Amino acid sequence: MTEIELFRARADEAGTAAAQSGLDNVRERHLRSQAAWEAMAIRAERVANQRALNEAEKEARAVAF
Repeated sequence: MTEIELFRARADEAGTAAAQSGLDNVRERHLRSQAAWEAMAIRAERVANQRALNEAEKEARAVAF
């Protein structure tokens, strides 16, 4: 499981817990947690994409010389 998949799984778990919660404050806590996990997944995805782009550019420069 990649880091991104882990973050998305935790977000899903928090969403499920929020849906099952009967208390407003607990539901809100789970929803905040879900949003935080989702933000971490998005950030990790952005970093992975940028890393791949940087690596491709580095390889292209190496081939050009």
